[in-house]
Amino acid sequence: MPTLTVNGKKVTVGQDAVILDAARAAGVQVPTLCQFDGLEPWGGCRLCVVDMWQQGWDADWFKMVTACNHPVADGMRVVTDSERVVETRRVVLDLLLARCPETPLIQRLAAEHGIAATSYEPNPTPTDCILCGLCTRVCDHIGVSAIASVNRGWGREIAPPFHEAPPDCIGCLACAEVCPTQCIPYSEGAGQRRIWDKDFEMLCDPVTGEAVITKAQAEHFARRSGVPQGYFATSDTSKRRVMAATFAKLKVVG
Repeated sequence: MPTLTVNGKKVTVGQDAVILDAARAAGVQVPTLCQFDGLEPWGGCRLCVVDMWQQGWDADWFKMVTACNHPVADGMRVVTDSERVVETRRVVLDLLLARCPETPLIQRLAAEHGIAATSYEPNPTPTDCILCGLCTRVCDHIGVSAIASVNRGWGREIAPPFHEAPPDCIGCLACAEVCPTQCIPYSEGAGQRRIWDKDFEMLCDPVTGEAVITKAQAEHFARRSGVPQGYFATSDTSKRRVMAATFAKLKVVG
């Protein structure tokens, strides 16, 4: 397993680890916005940049890389708080603060880096979407791909096709749950869920009456897994009760 140093602290990590894993093992906090442990790393937000040196390079030559997706190597040296790393993060946050001047997460991160107000012209129509791509990536990951990033430059946004109710959306809320700024609205009530301007019928637990999952979501996962659709309509509470009852009937053989 590779051994490296992060801000002078030696750590040993797994063979498939990335620099962000090593930083965490060293107890060093590296800011991220587009990283989520359940998804493949993307390196899109550029906030997790660090300086990195590896064996064979000149002693004073460091390369700036994104920590979330750069693999570690034995003997590597990582610096997370060099002057140019901190300044690069400040530029990223300055731009994000211009795009999202009213977003608490961005305001907090900017303040932590000494930025009270953006040096750019603030967005005249503020948004909480930081274009981290987590919502589209998780949607792709579960095999739906109902939303995507559209347009370029200042007009880039996350949206369904033609800004209409996406036909492939299953109402699973994965996009809303993974969003770091909670900017994807949805509503629930009376056995219905609404997200992306699309209404979904909720399946309810036959015992507790608890709304568990959308019908479209149950159908999607039943097709992908081969598990009967009814399984997904059973709440976790009911599943635990069934399991508890099963264990209660077991006899200890000894």
